[in-house]
Amino acid sequence: QVQLVESGGGLVQPGGSLRLSCAASGSIFGFRNMGWYRQAPGKERELVAIISSGGSTHYAESVKGRFTISRDSAKNTAYLQMNSLKPEDTAVYYCKLVLVYANYWGPGTQVTVSS
Repeated sequence: QVQLVESGGGLVQPGGSLRLSCAASGSIFGFRNMGWYRQAPGKERELVAIISSGGSTHYAESVKGRFTISRDSAKNTAYLQMNSLKPEDTAVYYCKLVLVYANYWGPGTQVTVSS
């Protein structure tokens, strides 16, 4: 069984920064990609950023130039560095691990951007 645990969320002022972490544990084989998604109240869950097994990345237009996704394969951990945060970035952020045979989601971490 695979488990994901996100950390690093919290309350930050507009313009501030946060770094989210997603640690995966268990039997991890056939890694395809790892990504961050977010869901704001009353809205659908949306892709924020994704990193593939080869290291290529993809970002939502709304976060390009502000967010950076990275991965430490030795630790089975993905990171999301979030800079220049805006109130509209407020959401629950979820980590998703995509393997050849299954997908896994973390429980989420709350990010609130407010003065």
